[in-house]
Amino acid sequence: MKSRMLARTLHVAFALTAVCGVINVAFADDAMGAQKTVMVGGAAMYPTKNIVQNAVNSKDHTTLVAAVKAAGLVDTLSGPGPFTVFAPTNEAFNALPAGTVDTLVKPENKATLTKILTYHVVSGRYTASDLMALIAKGNGKASLTTVQGEPLTVMQSGKTLEVTDAKGGVAHVTIGDVLQSNGVIHVVDKVLMP
Repeated sequence: MKSRMLARTLHVAFALTAVCGVINVAFADDAMGAQKTVMVGGAAMYPTKNIVQNAVNSKDHTTLVAAVKAAGLVDTLSGPGPFTVFAPTNEAFNALPAGTVDTLVKPENKATLTKILTYHVVSGRYTASDLMALIAKGNGKASLTTVQGEPLTVMQSGKTLEVTDAKGGVAHVTIGDVLQSNGVIHVVDKVLMP
C-alpha cells in the first residue's frame, strides 16, 4: 500500500514538474520574443525577418528603402550577411540640403548613392553591447570599417552611442539593437557621409 502511495505521489510530482517546466519554457519564449521584437516607425521589427523585410514596414525609413532600391542593394541586404546597418530616418534624409535625395536616386547618380548607403553598413553583427566592448578596448572609441571601405568612429555619449563619419558629422543612435535574421539595425538621426 505504501509503495503504491509513494508511486502515485512521485507520478503526481513528476507530472506537476513537467507542466511547470512547459509553463516556464513558454514564459521564457514569450519574454525572449518580447525582448527581440522592437517597434520602429510604427511597425514591429521581427528578428526572424531580414533587414529589407523589416525596413519596408517602417514608416520612418521610406526614404532609406527607396534609396536602397534605387542603388540596387535589396538583394545584398536580403542576403545572409551578417550586417550591422546604421539606418537613417526620413527626418535625417530631410535634413540634407534641398534636392539632395531627389538627385541621388537618379540612375546617373547610382554610384554616389551606393557609396553613401554602403557607408552605413558594416560587415558583421555588432549589437550595442558589442560596440560598447569595442569602445572600452579602444580607450573611449571604436573604429569600424564600412562595406564602402572607409571607417566610422563609434563613441559613447552619456547613455547614447554616437557615430562619427569621415567628414566629422555625428549621428546618434536613437533605437539600438533592432535584431534581424541577417544582422542588426541601429536607427540613427543623421545621414553619414564618406
